[in-house]
Amino acid sequence: MHDVFQDDIQMPLGPAYLASVLRLAGHEVRIYSQDVFHQSNKELAGYLDDNEFDVIGLGFSAGRYVETIRPLAKIINQHKKNAKFILGGHGVTPIPEYILKDTRADIAVLGEAEKVIGPLVKGILNNQNLSEIDGIAFRAGDKVAITKRIVPIMNLDEIPFPAWDLFPMEKYTNCFRFIGSKFSDKSFTVITSRGCINECSFCYRLEKGIRLRSINNVFEELKYLTAKYGITYFRFSDEMFIPSKNRIKEFALMLKKLPTTVRYACVSRVELAKDKDFLKILKDSGCQFLNLGLESLDQNVLNLMGKNTRVEDNYQAVENTIEAGIRPGLNFLWANPGDSKKSIEDIVKFLIKYDTLAQLRTIRPPTPFPGSPLYYKAIQEKKITGPADFFNKFKNSDRLTVNFTDMSDEEAHSVLLEANSTLITHHFNARVKLFKEDKKECDAKAKEMIESFRKVYFPKKKSDLKFRGARHYLKK
Repeated sequence: MHDVFQDDIQMPLGPAYLASVLRLAGHEVRIYSQDVFHQSNKELAGYLDDNEFDVIGLGFSAGRYVETIRPLAKIINQHKKNAKFILGGHGVTPIPEYILKDTRADIAVLGEAEKVIGPLVKGILNNQNLSEIDGIAFRAGDKVAITKRIVPIMNLDEIPFPAWDLFPMEKYTNCFRFIGSKFSDKSFTVITSRGCINECSFCYRLEKGIRLRSINNVFEELKYLTAKYGITYFRFSDEMFIPSKNRIKEFALMLKKLPTTVRYACVSRVELAKDKDFLKILKDSGCQFLNLGLESLDQNVLNLMGKNTRVEDNYQAVENTIEAGIRPGLNFLWANPGDSKKSIEDIVKFLIKYDTLAQLRTIRPPTPFPGSPLYYKAIQEKKITGPADFFNKFKNSDRLTVNFTDMSDEEAHSVLLEANSTLITHHFNARVKLFKEDKKECDAKAKEMIESFRKVYFPKKKSDLKFRGARHYLKK
């Protein structure tokens, strides 16, 4: 697990599922948790020198590529000995030719890996011709060969539970505090489905469509986690946790059967979140936080991003969520095609009006990560030439990588700075007024945070781009 350079982390479920699949196939699996223990790459080099492996796996998303994966790949290649170096995840799947050539990794698994990893490792151990294994890309001399993509596992209940025992669970269950959790809570992340019904322009996912685990399968996992690890707060990190009202009814009944009362956070589309009956079921079953992908308050922008929602739905969903006693997560992007100064001003007014102080919400531009519709739009409009150009331009998720507005980059960053300065100032002033927090201390925090945003937008040195965003900034 590569380092993400912060202590508030969540367990990487993808590798945990793969570890379980490999172990069931009779393989010995070891986990190296740089994300938790922050070992240096030099320490990793020593670990690889002291051990023998057949396969070394590394998954990643594109946002971590330049900062983390490139230098990590160099170390692995220098110290892997005879092991095959395999990449996977959202970072490599849409652009395997570029990533394999750039990292010099041997193989990439394309898409979800549970169905591929077993045959791949078996093939490696038996010296099988890699061209005979579906669902991968691999380096063949100076070229990259890509085999036929596989159909992912449709019945998610067939996938074994994650291999939690191989991971430092005491760390993962105590290092992240979710909205509405208590200091005494042990928190953990679970996914009950994969995929989404929508295709937003800024989003890239490994597979199309949505697949659901059965409620009984989810129940068995939650029951085990509460009994074995004492989990009392769950974060359901599904892209679309609640696809229907019937599903949440089943889910709420299932939670009542658990031997321990739990609370949770989840995600919903606004169409369901505006339903008061639906929200009551969530609240009564222990929901503390409902994350909503609102994204914009301009209907033209919503249409252009393929969001399939209405502005009035955004307002109604947030108002009804707050009325139900659940704190909403208010997610917005600005600098999409169609955005203007007025559209960000409307977002600022909305965030101030509906600020529950559960989180400090600021506004980010969309990043056209490889594989997303925005990425291909950027290429079509000659704003970037391909993956190498993207990674050269991507510096931080809070600043523009590609500018889809009619403004200059400098003007767009100035607009973002003004908007986020207003939101930060409002948030800390409200904390002083409502929670009687120390005004001098809050003013200092606001000033420091605004300056961090200023440096991200108008950097003078490389370290100015290290800022991790407002929500991470507030964590201890």
